[in-house]
Amino acid sequence: MEIMKNLPEMDLMRSEKMTFVQLIMPVESAHRAVSYLGELGLLQFRDLNDDKSPFQRTFVNQVKRCAEMSRKLRFFKDQIHKAGLLSPALPTMQPDVDLEALEIQLAEHEHELIEMNANSEKLQQTYNELLEFKLVLQKAGGFLVSTKSYETPEGRELDDNVYPSDYPDSASLLEQATHSGSSNLSGLRFISGIIPKSKILLFERMLFRATRGNLLFNQAPADDLIMDPLSSEMVEKVVFVVFFSGEQAKSKILKICEAFGANCYPVPEDLTKQSQITQEVLSRLSELETTLDVGIRHRNAALHSIGFHLTIWMNMVKREKAVFDTLNMLNFDVTKKCLVGEGWCPIFAKPQIQEALQRATFDSNSQVGIIFHVMDAVESPPTYFRTNAFTYAYQEIVDAYGVAKYQEANPAVYTVITFPFLFAVMFGDWGHGICLLLGALILIAREGKLGSQKLGSFMEMLFGGRYVLLLMSLFSIYCGLIYNEFFSVPYHIFGASAYRCRDDSCRDAYTVGLIKYRDAYPFGVDPSWRGSRSELPFLNSLKMKMSILFGVAQMNLGIMLSYFNSIFFKNSLDIRYQFVPQMIFLNSLFGYLSLLIIIKWCTGSQADLYHVMIYMFLSPFDDLGENELFWGQRALQILLLFSALVAVPWMLFPKPFILRKLHSERFQGRSYGILRNSEIDTDSEPGSARHHEEEFNFSEVFVHQMIHSIEFVLGSVSNTASYLRLWALSLAHSELSTVFYEKVLLLAWGYENIFIRMVGLAVFAFATAFILLMMETLSAFLHALRLHWVEFQNKFYGGDGYKFKPFSFAAITDDED
Repeated sequence: MEIMKNLPEMDLMRSEKMTFVQLIMPVESAHRAVSYLGELGLLQFRDLNDDKSPFQRTFVNQVKRCAEMSRKLRFFKDQIHKAGLLSPALPTMQPDVDLEALEIQLAEHEHELIEMNANSEKLQQTYNELLEFKLVLQKAGGFLVSTKSYETPEGRELDDNVYPSDYPDSASLLEQATHSGSSNLSGLRFISGIIPKSKILLFERMLFRATRGNLLFNQAPADDLIMDPLSSEMVEKVVFVVFFSGEQAKSKILKICEAFGANCYPVPEDLTKQSQITQEVLSRLSELETTLDVGIRHRNAALHSIGFHLTIWMNMVKREKAVFDTLNMLNFDVTKKCLVGEGWCPIFAKPQIQEALQRATFDSNSQVGIIFHVMDAVESPPTYFRTNAFTYAYQEIVDAYGVAKYQEANPAVYTVITFPFLFAVMFGDWGHGICLLLGALILIAREGKLGSQKLGSFMEMLFGGRYVLLLMSLFSIYCGLIYNEFFSVPYHIFGASAYRCRDDSCRDAYTVGLIKYRDAYPFGVDPSWRGSRSELPFLNSLKMKMSILFGVAQMNLGIMLSYFNSIFFKNSLDIRYQFVPQMIFLNSLFGYLSLLIIIKWCTGSQADLYHVMIYMFLSPFDDLGENELFWGQRALQILLLFSALVAVPWMLFPKPFILRKLHSERFQGRSYGILRNSEIDTDSEPGSARHHEEEFNFSEVFVHQMIHSIEFVLGSVSNTASYLRLWALSLAHSELSTVFYEKVLLLAWGYENIFIRMVGLAVFAFATAFILLMMETLSAFLHALRLHWVEFQNKFYGGDGYKFKPFSFAAITDDED
C-alpha cells in the first residue's frame, strides 16, 4: 500500500490543480488587465451578473458598438467577396488603433462604399434600361416592317373578293390584321417590351385569356444577356410586340406587363425616328460603359485598401468585444471605483497572472495596484488537462463521453495505446496498415500547411486525428504480421513453415490436412494454415480466446484505476467494499476463464472450456473427467464460485450501512444534517477548492449502491461477451479481403485478355480503398470507441465534470475561424 502511495505522479493522469481567485481592479486599469489576461489565456472568469439580462449590464453600450463594428466589417468582407478580390495572405501591420478612431474610420468607409454602391446601382439600372431599349428597337422595328409588307395591290384585290364591304365588325383581331386596308390598319395599336425568357409562356397565355384572343403576339429572343438587378446574374430575355385594338385592351395588357415584371418601351413606327433613337441610345450606352468601368475601378481600389487591414480590424474588434463581455461579468465594489471579479486558474499559472496584472497596472499609470488573492469555493473546480498535438485527439475521444471530474483518473493516458491496439486487433492486415500509414504520414508531413487552411468537416476531423491514425496504422501492421495477412495473402516472412503436404501434389491439404515436420513458425500465424482443412476453426479459436484475454485484462485495468481514484481521494470505504469485491467477482469467473485459456495453450490440452465453465455453475461438485486441466481444479472452482457469490452482497450491503453509522455518530441527537462526502480530502492544502456537501439520504444511497452492484454483476458478463467483437470484426475483415482477392483479382487474372485484367484490378483497388480502407476502418474505429467508453471507462470513470474554459483571445480566434 505504501509503495502505491509513493509512486510519482503520472503526467496527464490527473487534471491540473485549480484554485479559486478574486481580483479587485481599479476602473482605469480593468480593461487593460482583462486584455492581458486574454492574451495569457489561463483564467476562467465566473459570471457575477448571471441574474441580469445582457441589456442591464454595465458595458452594454460598448458591446453594442463592437457589434455594430463587426457588422460593418462583415459588410466589407461580403463586398470584397462579391467583387472577386483576394485578401492579402499576410495582412499589413499597422500601429495600434484606438477603438473610437477605428469606429470613425469604419463609418467613413461604410458611408463611402454605400454611396458608391448606390451610384453604381443607378448607373447599372440606367444601362440595363438603355440596353433593353436598344434590343426592343432592333427586334420590334423588324416586326413593324414585316407587318407593313402585307399591303400590296394583289393582297388588296384578293381581300376585296374574300371580305365584302359588309363584313361584320365582330371579326377577330387576327382576321382584321390580315385584312389589309388603311382604315383597318390605322385602328391597330401595339405595345413593345422585354421580359425574362422563363416567364414568356405564362405571359403569352395570360394576355390571350385577358383579351379573349383579340391580339397578335410576336416575340424574338434578345441577342444579349441582361443583368438582373436583384440577383446580379445574367438573364436571358425575350422581346415582344403585342398588337391590339381599344383602350380597354391596352389597360389590361399594361397591368399584365407590370405584374410579370416586363419592361415596356415606346417604339415609333417611322423608320427615320427609329434610326435616330437607336443612335442616341448607342451613344449613351457607350458613355455609361465608360462611367461604369471607372466607378468599378474606383470601388475596387477602395475595397483593396480596406482588405489590407480587414483581418487586423476584425481580430481587434473581436478582442474588444470579448474584453467588454468579460467586464460585464464583473461587479462594482461599494465605492464604485473598482471592479471585482472571480474565477478559476491553475495553481501553476498564479505567478504568470500576477505578473500580467502588475504589467497592466504599470501600463495604465494607475496609482492603485490590482489585488489578486486566493479564496475558498463551494462548487467543484473545472477540469484542465495540458495536451499537445499528439495527446489532444485522444483526450477529445475521452471527453466526447464525458469530461473527467476534478482530479479524477484520466482514461486518455491508457487510451493512447489501448485504443489503436484494439482497433488493430479488428483491422489486422499489414498491407492495409501500410496504406493507412502512408495517409497518416502525408497528413503529418503537411501539418503546417493544412493547419493554416480552412478544411471541410471530414478533412478537419481526419487532420485532427492524424496521430491516432498513425498509431492505428502501426498497430495494424504489427497485428497483420501476427495474423500473417497482406491483403489477405500470407507470406513466409520469418522463415519456412513448420508444416508440409503429405505428397508433392498437395491435393489433400484441405481435406486431410498437413503434417508437422519442424519447430513452430517463429512469429505469428504459420502461413501454411491458409487453405488448410482446419484454417477457419483454428483462427476462430485463436481470435476468440485472444479477445477474451484482452477484454479481461482491460476490465481489470479499469477496476485498478478505481483503486487509484479511491487512494487519491482517501476513500477507504470504496477500496474495501467496492474495489475488493469487484476484483474477486470478475476474476473468480472470467479471470479463471483466462487462466484456463493460457493453460490450454501451454499444455495443448483437448479440454472443452465451454463445458468447464457451464458445469462450474450447474454441477460444481461433479468430477471434471477429461476436461481437467490441472490437479486441484475442481476444488479451486468451488472456491472461486463461492467467492463470486460472496462478493455480490459484499458490494451491496456494507457501504450504505457504514455510511449511515458514520453519519449517526457525527450528528448524534440531531436530525439528519449535512454529511461530508467521503471522497473529500479534509487535509487539502489552503487555497484548494472545497467540494459541495450533500444531504445524506439512506434510501437514496442504498438504491444507488444496489443499482451499481447489479450493473457491475450483469456488466461483467455482457462486457466480456462484448469483447468478442474483436474476433468478429477481425474475421469479417479477413474474409472480406479474401473474397476481393480471390473472386475479383485472381479471377480476372485468370483471363488472357488485358482489358478484363485491368477491369479486375480497378474493381479490386476500388473495393480495397472504399470498403476495406474506409468503411472497415470506420467500423473498427467505432467498435474500439464502444469498448473504451462502455466496457473500460464504466469501471472507474465518472465523467461528470466540466471543462476549464479560460478567457483566451486564441480560443476566440479559433472559434470564429
